[in-house]
Amino acid sequence: MSVVLVVNSGSSSFKYQLIDMDAEAVLASGLVERIGEAVGESRHTVFFSAEEGVPAPAVRDAKYTRELPIPDHTAGFRVMLDAFAEHGPSLEQRPPVAVGHRVVHGGARFFEPTLITPLVEINIDELSVLAPLHNPGALQGIKAAKADFPDLPHVAIFDTAFHQTLPPAAYTYAIDRELAEAHRIRRYGFHGTSHKFVSEAAAAFLGRPLGELKQIVFHLGNGASVTAIDGGRSVDTSMGMTPLEGLVMGTRSGDIDPAVLFHLARRAGLSIDDLDTLLNKRSGILGLAGVSDMRDIEQGLERGDAAATLAFEVYLHRLRSYAGAYLAELGGADVISFTAGVGENSSLVRAGALESLGFAGIEIDPERNEARGRGIRIISTDASRVTVLVVPTNEELEIARQTLSVAGA
Repeated sequence: MSVVLVVNSGSSSFKYQLIDMDAEAVLASGLVERIGEAVGESRHTVFFSAEEGVPAPAVRDAKYTRELPIPDHTAGFRVMLDAFAEHGPSLEQRPPVAVGHRVVHGGARFFEPTLITPLVEINIDELSVLAPLHNPGALQGIKAAKADFPDLPHVAIFDTAFHQTLPPAAYTYAIDRELAEAHRIRRYGFHGTSHKFVSEAAAAFLGRPLGELKQIVFHLGNGASVTAIDGGRSVDTSMGMTPLEGLVMGTRSGDIDPAVLFHLARRAGLSIDDLDTLLNKRSGILGLAGVSDMRDIEQGLERGDAAATLAFEVYLHRLRSYAGAYLAELGGADVISFTAGVGENSSLVRAGALESLGFAGIEIDPERNEARGRGIRIISTDASRVTVLVVPTNEELEIARQTLSVAGA
């Protein structure tokens, strides 16, 4: 059995999954959070299956929660190991053959899954200047995991790696070239692991070669991005040097005239930190409607709430703008996929995003779009020249797959 431990570590928390790669099934998952606070929390879920001999009526997922001080990531990993030892599955009976780590920013240096060496750790640390909220936490998780699993290969999977195929015209900003090169200012793109997984899953579902498809993938969660994919290669994407650029998101503004920042600094006295907080944490649909969850926005639409209505219209306007731009850039599309929390669950968003694109041969089937389902499903009409899909993403599985490809286990 090939078992991979997947770790997604932030500055004060980390998520994990133990995945049986033979069956591509999750054995257990968990979250260790509030690291460094007076009281931390650990949540551990064990997934059972009838194949393991559990009688069908008794098949249940077992969930365990524990509160205790967790001073750092090293202590957090010990808490995780305690959860495996106490609640299962046993890491002695199902030992991981490798550990895969999600790392948000790989800059222009990392374009594939990478075995973590001391030099790679130095590079991840150095790239923290481009992702100060993400890379330091990832590095803490890597060091803690290597201390507990010193004999296993550890592999870094970078969110930016999938977008290293962007052509210069797509990743270059039109500012002073020497200044941009000196400070590594360019579009990097994010959510790459999800975009890769979804585009490959769509091709497999349709039974068509990935290399012949022109695809647009909308990853719509609290963070949101859209990518144009030609033959399996990212050729344009909405997020930029940071995850702030592009679509309207839960709390992030997405695209905005940079002069707005100059104006607010001069007229409202906002500092650089104030502006950072404004655009990343107080904007998006939260800034427009006071809530950051699309479900709350849809409830506001039902009530006729003016702020929720405007927020929804602004959100859809940005989606349609990018859809139109990428249709032009690709010269048409064969497949458009929606994924992540909003993309997988909001029929209103899906319909609204594509409602004006009939000229491109896109036709949504209202009944298919409204129908609920757990797997990949088609929501376009049989007559639509573009196939529109809902594709549940699975970034952890993609990380595990890429980890195995490097670990060679």
